[in-house]
Amino acid sequence: MNTPRLAAVLTLALPFTLAGPLGAAEELPQQAAAANTATPPPPPNPLPTPAAVPATATHDGAHEFDFLIGDWKAHVRRLPERLVGSTNWIEYDGISRHKKLLDSNANFEEFEVHGKEKSQHLKGQTLRLYNPTSKQWSLYLVDLDNGTLSTPPQIGEFHGKRGEFYAQDDWKGRAVLIRYVWLDLTPQTARMEQSFSADGGKTWEVNWICELTREAGQAKP
Repeated sequence: MNTPRLAAVLTLALPFTLAGPLGAAEELPQQAAAANTATPPPPPNPLPTPAAVPATATHDGAHEFDFLIGDWKAHVRRLPERLVGSTNWIEYDGISRHKKLLDSNANFEEFEVHGKEKSQHLKGQTLRLYNPTSKQWSLYLVDLDNGTLSTPPQIGEFHGKRGEFYAQDDWKGRAVLIRYVWLDLTPQTARMEQSFSADGGKTWEVNWICELTREAGQAKP
């Protein structure tokens, strides 16, 4: 789901997106401006980069997102104020639609949800690409209106029925790690969470939860 960091997601916002998550472009923080040409000293405790996420050498995850293909009902809970101890969540309902692209394992999500207020309208798109060499996925939030892809992508893989995908970004001037987690996977349900960490992954704050339920008559592909 568009997760997340969708612009108002996210998600998550799809914060999704991009649930948006899965996703979307509006909540995706823009990358910091280009650094000064002089090479600055490294920070005392630099955050790990997505490249630090190890891939399992014998793992083949080309079909890990097949469970998502099809149409889903989406229920989203989004935390707009992040890393400040807020508990003010906003809830949304809508749709999340996933399809494969051509004859490949790549897939594309269209995500749109509405809250109680007229202004609470989130939409986003997510592009998921599989790298057969690294055996990992790259998840990009897509902004069709502005013709852009989010960078860096969320990178990761599944282990059993749990998938974790990481990236480093900036949130209101703070360097953060961003984690997408797919879990609670069944033929008829799935859940995606987006979390931020400002301490290098020691602690995480969930700010986007998208719960998917297959639409009536939709069978698992």
